[in-house]
Amino acid sequence: MTAPPRRRSVARSFELLWSFRFEQRDPDRFYDLLSRDAVALLAQRIPLEGILAVDVGAGAGYLTRALRAGGARCLPVDADLAELSWRGPPPAGAVLADARCLPLAPGSADLVVSSNVLEHVADPYGVIEEMARVLRANGHMWLSFTNWYGPWGGHETSPWHYLGGDRARRHYVSRTGHAPKNVFGQSLFALHVGEVLGYLSAHPLLDVVDARPRYLPEVARALVRVPLVREVATWNLEILARKRSLRADLERCRA
Repeated sequence: MTAPPRRRSVARSFELLWSFRFEQRDPDRFYDLLSRDAVALLAQRIPLEGILAVDVGAGAGYLTRALRAGGARCLPVDADLAELSWRGPPPAGAVLADARCLPLAPGSADLVVSSNVLEHVADPYGVIEEMARVLRANGHMWLSFTNWYGPWGGHETSPWHYLGGDRARRHYVSRTGHAPKNVFGQSLFALHVGEVLGYLSAHPLLDVVDARPRYLPEVARALVRVPLVREVATWNLEILARKRSLRADLERCRA
């Protein structure tokens, strides 16, 4: 029997947001749910069977496994061996590489994905450029990141990040006695909805197909069109983009 389609309902949003309480004590439960949810929704828009997908910043491979379960051939890539191994052996076929220098030929991937990675790199736009490089014409890029001014922008130092990343870090240390895993300015950076959307909208190779709050219901989709409000209310921005073909560019020029 075919599983019913995944809907961006209020019930789904409640399930996802409620699951955040398991992130620390049961990460497998938490990340498996997020990954299966993302792939179920992605599969309704992109045929996954047999395609080559690249999971950039794959970590323990939750999204990789969900993509493979959906029929894709998936290459997990991460720059940190500790991240690849933090839940056991690295995912099968994992490659240790910088996201700004992927070990793939130009135009070789059908789909490139990155889940909650961009806010952890100092050069997020360099990562996007490299993902676009390895993507074939008419292939898709799926991005998701936690925006800085959202309630979880400071990650474990939230909500003190609203007073500044350095102050949030100091407060966390004074409260817990140890440094946070995500250190502002080193492994956590301020990334904003408007800036990323503006960058992608002006990109010469990519067309934004969809942009919306990842965890919120369908009715919240319009939030990303409201400056300032979107920076706080989005929580996590999900973007689907498609790489332009040469033919499409020629037709655009003729028009």
